[in-house]
Amino acid sequence: MTRLARHLIFGSAVLALGCGERGLAADPAAWPPAPAVPWTGPYVGAHLGYGTGSFGPGTNPVHGEALFLDPSVTGFVGGFQAGYNWQRPDRVVLGVEADVSFLSPPQPDEPVRPYGTTFDYIGTLRPRLGYAMGGLLPFVTGGFAWGRSRIDLHDAEGAVTGTHEALHAGWTAGAGLEYAFAGPWTARVEYDYIDLGSRTVALPPPAPAALAVDPAVHRVTLGLNYRPGAPKDASSPGGFADPNDWSIHGQTTLIPQGYPNIHSPYQGANSLPGHGQVRETWTATAFVGRKLWEGGEVYINPELAQGFGVGGTLGLGGFANGEAQKAGADYPRIRLQRYFFRQTFGFGGGEETVEDGPNQIAGKRDIDRLTLTIGRFAVTDYFDNNAYAHDPCADFMNWALWSSAAYDFPADLPGYTRGAVVELNRKDWALRAGLFQVPEAPNSDRLTFKSGGAAVEWEGRYALDGHAGVLRLGVFGNRGETGSYRQALDAVVADPALDINDAIAGLRSVRSKTGFYANLEQALTRDLGLFARASWNDGRTEILSFTDIDRSISGGLSLKGASWNRPDDTVGIGAAINGLSRDHRDFLAAGGLGLLIGDGALNYRDETVVETYYAIGLARWATLSFDYQFIANPAYNADRGPVSLFGARLHAEF
Repeated sequence: MTRLARHLIFGSAVLALGCGERGLAADPAAWPPAPAVPWTGPYVGAHLGYGTGSFGPGTNPVHGEALFLDPSVTGFVGGFQAGYNWQRPDRVVLGVEADVSFLSPPQPDEPVRPYGTTFDYIGTLRPRLGYAMGGLLPFVTGGFAWGRSRIDLHDAEGAVTGTHEALHAGWTAGAGLEYAFAGPWTARVEYDYIDLGSRTVALPPPAPAALAVDPAVHRVTLGLNYRPGAPKDASSPGGFADPNDWSIHGQTTLIPQGYPNIHSPYQGANSLPGHGQVRETWTATAFVGRKLWEGGEVYINPELAQGFGVGGTLGLGGFANGEAQKAGADYPRIRLQRYFFRQTFGFGGGEETVEDGPNQIAGKRDIDRLTLTIGRFAVTDYFDNNAYAHDPCADFMNWALWSSAAYDFPADLPGYTRGAVVELNRKDWALRAGLFQVPEAPNSDRLTFKSGGAAVEWEGRYALDGHAGVLRLGVFGNRGETGSYRQALDAVVADPALDINDAIAGLRSVRSKTGFYANLEQALTRDLGLFARASWNDGRTEILSFTDIDRSISGGLSLKGASWNRPDDTVGIGAAINGLSRDHRDFLAAGGLGLLIGDGALNYRDETVVETYYAIGLARWATLSFDYQFIANPAYNADRGPVSLFGARLHAEF
């Protein structure tokens, strides 16, 4: 199969999403007819797609991830657009649009070269010319384009030693087809050719003294637009355009966080720096779902992430920013974080209402049911849930408070995996189990089929003095390429010249890690709730995915602001105590580096976290939170710290 054929098949499959038993083809001519649609007015939206192209000879392009498509100079692309249309009486539509696209993170297996070229972003500003055919709008477009390229210089191990950026200006031309459905929503497919113009960059040896970077990109995108002034009713009944078969939502979260200078007589490669600093993370996520048939649904969640946690997301077992693992770039990067299929089989037992929400289509479902989910998702989407401490975009931000921290749940770098979950639900209890891919090595961004992880959770629901409570009990096991702490220590004893981090890397083989967690949520009044967690793993081998914690207990309270006439406000306070196994602490004391921690030495004490936040309801769709965390013995080291972290969080959703 040729590369072009694979791309065409992929595009056709996406366009046919949701057609299912209704027999709708990817050809827009087969979509159900829509009545006349007034196209005049503003719109905003987002797009996701794929690009190919070149930077010119000798530029060593860094290829971006594209899942089952070929890696390319862009990989997947995603971003935002906004514009305005004017529809004339003769059905000619004139418009203007601006957009910005961001690129995928690099392929994990990119070869180490002295330098490599990639994009930071690409933007365009273009007039559009179209012809309204009821709910269809074919159009052509072209105009001004710009973008920023970057050349990273590498050492022999691939670490970045320097960066040179260049701003390019050029032109673009393209064409597309837009379709109005579900009231104010439109969907479109568009092709653009983008020529950004050549820039010559001066570089130090061993790179060329003058490198000409001449980017040219072919971009195909699928987009969703929202027209604020359009009628809210469906533009066509039934079929592909039935709004009851769709769920479209989004969120964005900005978290700035910082700390003043801390006591730091020494520090290692993975230490929280002794000097104070401020860092920020930003994420933007789209949640698009489509009902295929009764009980069958498919979802896709592209996400942009940018920024860094304090210390480069290093130096704490209970890390302070729950969004930091997704970021790690100066400019936003696009990932297809979730794509999964869900099938629900109903067995009666009464019905319950499902509200429209992210990854949730409004409707009714049986209380007694079996649900199967297959695809890419976060393990914590289904396991270790808690009404008061589970979402760092909305409640507690510290990793040891929003999760059972000793559960090293399988995940790639941003926290997602591929696998399957099956759940049996009854009125008072649920039982769920899952099988997942694990990273091919600790802290790897590549998931593998060679080994895997599994989890089983029982959930019991009850009422205490008329107030709802939930108890969740889980067991888990992972098999992955990890090293044994004790074997690495023994190897260094046998050969004192051997570095302990080289020793443990050389000892990696497929090993198992097992553990359990208990998770409680209990409403105490209508506005006050309590949560508590305890978790443990065997602590013999390296952490694969989450964080350097082998045992943890946590708990706290969450209070709504109804008593002071602020029902949309929330105040929370919680605490956690994290610990390590004997083997793990001895490894760190000998100079070992964990997933997130490693000071080069260790005066061991349990790491203690206290967090409090106040979330102000600015509107039904927006909150502003102020957060404070006190962490004693950061990274389990009594010689360093304590740390006071001050943060804020602006969160919006629709």
